[in-house]
Amino acid sequence: MKSISQLDKYWFYWIVQFSRDNGLSQAAKRVSATGDGHYYAYLSVALLFFHPNGQHFFNLMLGSFLVEFPLYLLLKNSIRRHRPCHALAGFESGFEPSDKFSLPSGHTAGAFVFASVVNLVFPALAPIAFAWACFVGSSRIALGVHYPVDIMAGAGLGIGSVFLVDQLML
Repeated sequence: MKSISQLDKYWFYWIVQFSRDNGLSQAAKRVSATGDGHYYAYLSVALLFFHPNGQHFFNLMLGSFLVEFPLYLLLKNSIRRHRPCHALAGFESGFEPSDKFSLPSGHTAGAFVFASVVNLVFPALAPIAFAWACFVGSSRIALGVHYPVDIMAGAGLGIGSVFLVDQLML
């Protein structure tokens, strides 16, 4: 377990340094903001009214978030892993998250819910959706508010929630 934690911190520092060295902090803030939850609701409702597959998309999104969100809250408040911006001595992120715990990443979980639903309903757009979800997760590391393991856990939670709901809807 100790080596996983060390590897997690190593990759965290590497991604943060890469982001800073290449002037990507502002881009990371913008990409991260695209993973805010209200955008999923807007798009789902718009598709519901204006696309033939909108009902299916809306149902999968709603069902998946009804599974994902309570699990996210349970995990985050049970594990209680402190965010790197609060836990690492001498580290300054310049970005203040909405809460103090990091595992799993909620932004990443939501982004992977969205990408997974896109994969099921609009498979031709899946590569773009999954690339975007990966960028959302990476942006959270670059901003100093998540470790890479938090991102992997969020991705797994998002994908798993959609898989479960899709199986139940059959």
